[in-house]
Amino acid sequence: MNLNVRFENLKRKIAVGPLYGVIILLLIAIFFWVFFKTLAPENFGSLSNLSNYFLSSIIYSVGGCGLYFIVVMGLFDFSIGANIILSSVVGVIVSTYFGYPGLLIGSIACGTMIGLLNGFLYIKLKIPSIIVTVGLMLIFESAAYFIAGGKKQTLAVGLRAFGKAPASIILAVSAFLLTIFILRNTKIGTYCYAIGSNEYVAKNMGINVDKYKLIGFILTHFFVGIMAVLTVSYGWSMTAITGMESMGRNFTPLMGTFLGLAFRKYGIPITAIMIGEFIISIIFNGFIAIGAPTTIQNVVTGAALLIIVTLTARPEEGAVVK
Repeated sequence: MNLNVRFENLKRKIAVGPLYGVIILLLIAIFFWVFFKTLAPENFGSLSNLSNYFLSSIIYSVGGCGLYFIVVMGLFDFSIGANIILSSVVGVIVSTYFGYPGLLIGSIACGTMIGLLNGFLYIKLKIPSIIVTVGLMLIFESAAYFIAGGKKQTLAVGLRAFGKAPASIILAVSAFLLTIFILRNTKIGTYCYAIGSNEYVAKNMGINVDKYKLIGFILTHFFVGIMAVLTVSYGWSMTAITGMESMGRNFTPLMGTFLGLAFRKYGIPITAIMIGEFIISIIFNGFIAIGAPTTIQNVVTGAALLIIVTLTARPEEGAVVK
């Protein structure tokens, strides 16, 4: 009898625990791998290809981890793409003088300062974060173009270690572990969740909401700075663009963040972001392998992710876009 009770308790724990969430995500990844492998057996899904998919996906995973800090509070930031470009440009330029320290410090410091500016203006202007960050996106695009002098900035051959394993994996995993530590072991994580759940109640509890929103923006762009290092190292160069063209860089990390929110109920938001970005990479590369037009890729990828999030997420009370 006791064995039966223990078995039933174990089943209930698995059904709502981290293992269950991971299994769901892995099954989704396997489904899409099998689907595209069947359609393009010669061009898709080899071990070498999967390795490349993973290395590209961890770049977006780092950005998704950063976005998690503000999205969980009901905020959005559409200047992420512009920050990636600006921080990459700054990192490449500084790296010509100081090597790897210049690349790391230049990109991450630039990203962090942008987060500070975004958070400060959002709090002081008291207008929706979407509006603030769209306006700042245009400013950051212009700043990157001015700093780059309208020219492509190419990372020196001897400074590209973070574009491949093991350096890229070490840097990305460090970012993941730091995110998990902050969320689980600091007031920042606790208060971000509290604000996202119900800002009014959070204020009544004595939480300085503006302070932690500012911290959220700073952390978001700190991780975007790390993403910039990985991005420019992986692609070897960065070209400044204007006219809101950087917005396309916002959505892949944001989709990973949404998956993190969807699987938060299983206690694995960061793991979900990592596996989710890998799934996105599989889908994207699968469409390339079968020669599908870009428009079809975007439509089906977006629809698939909407279905996944809809089936796994439940809206939380008090969650609104600010």
